[in-house]
Formats: sequence, structure tokens, C-alpha cells
Amino acid sequence: MRPNSLPYPRFGSCCSHHLDSRSVLVKMAARTISKFPLTTAQFTDSDSRRRFDLHPSRRVRALRLRQHGLPHPWLGTNNLSLQSSHIRPSILKRRPVSATVSFSLPTANPERLSSTEKVPKWSRRAIKSFAMGELEARKLKCPTTGTEALLMGILIEGTSLASKFLRANGITLFKVREETIKLLGKADMYFFSPEHPPLTEAALRALDWAIDQKLKSGDGGEVTASHLLLGIWSEVESPGHKIMATLGFNDEKAKELKSLSSEPGPVDD
Repeated sequence: MRPNSLPYPRFGSCCSHHLDSRSVLVKMAARTISKFPLTTAQFTDSDSRRRFDLHPSRRVRALRLRQHGLPHPWLGTNNLSLQSSHIRPSILKRRPVSATVSFSLPTANPERLSSTEKVPKWSRRAIKSFAMGELEARKLKCPTTGTEALLMGILIEGTSLASKFLRANGITLFKVREETIKLLGKADMYFFSPEHPPLTEAALRALDWAIDQKLKSGDGGEVTASHLLLGIWSEVESPGHKIMATLGFNDEKAKELKSLSSEPGPVDD
């Protein structure tokens, strides 16, 4: 049973008390706001320039904000416009890309390139074989690129007539690499080859022999990987010739390869 000293408040009196307090607070807030001076907001060109300069990555060509029929006169105007004085067209600057493709390989006779004599170009498979041979010399940590490296480059390229002829006669990359290590020895593990190991004299003569044979033939076309392989075979004292002879290559097979490369048909590029 509820004691008489704690009576419940009446509902109507509590609600009226809260409503009266809220109306008093609203009137006090309105009087306080009316006492503050109202100024007109102005935007100058220097302010907009400063703001756009502070953030060059977010600079825009033009920013326009328009509001029609503003109900508050203290904004100063019904049309508010902001525009940057730094209007620059976004021009994409692209650097011209130029590439030079070389169809010639190093030679022991540089005056040949400067003479009026027309020097035949090397085929793309022959150039790739040369590049692969240079890379193989770096893998084996050789200081130079010799005829044995050019021989391995022909086998690594793998699509030329010379490469197919070698594999058909049992001369593979693994066998040539193994014979190279036996003949020249294993390189020092702390030695680093240059980015482009220079060619040995025998390798330069092999390249020149291939060009000379192409010129002597009198037919047009490019110097192929077959000419490069026969040029390696022409250097009798070179490591490449010795490795080929050890693996069963001889003069008869060299003549067979020469006849195959001179036959009419698809060009061995």
C-alpha cells in the first residue's frame, strides 16, 4: 500500500511544466542571436587564388556555385559565384618513343660498314642466337663470348635450320655445355661477367666468314644461323669447332647443312 507522504504527480501539470521551459529557452536563444552583428560574406580573387594555389593537385578549371532565391538576406546576394583566375587546359604531355632495331652484328672489319659495299643483314633467328650465346656466356661466368657460346646460342634459339640439324645429329645444349666445362674449366664462383662480354677473335672471324660466304654466293637474302654455324666450324682451333668435332660433327655434315640451307624453299630467318 502506497504511503500518503509520496503522492504521484499529476500528468497534466508535468507536461505543461516542460512545455513552458522549452518555450522560454527558444525565446532566450532568439534574443541572443539577434544581438550578434551580421556581416556580408565577400570572396575576393586573391582568396580564391590562394585557395587554389594551396592545393594544386585539386585545382579545377572553374567552380561556379549559384543559389537562386536565398531566403536569408545576410548572405549579401542571391547569386554566389566562385571562379578561379588560373584556368589552364589540361594538356597531356607524352614523350615520343623511339626504338632502333639493329640487323647487324659485330665485325672485325668495321670499315666494311662504312664502305659502299652492300653488306647483307642478319636474320632475326641469327641475331637471337647471338644474343642467347652472349647470355649463356654470362651464365657460365665467362669473361668473353667465344665460339662455344655462339654454338650454345644457336641451340638455345631452337627454331632455326642449324639448330634442328644439330639436334638431329645428336648435338644438344646439355652436351655442348658439358663439353665446354670440360674444355675451358669451371669459372670462379666469385667472378661476374660484364653485361656484354666481348667477342673473342675467333668469334669475330666466324661472323665475318658467314658474311663473306653470303656475299660469295651472289644470291640475295639474309645471313642465317646456318651461315653462323658454318662460320664456327671454319675456325679449326676454336673451342666451338673442337666441341662440335667431339660430338660427331664433321666436314660431310657441314656440306650437307650448306646444301640444305641453299635449297629453294622457306627462308631460314
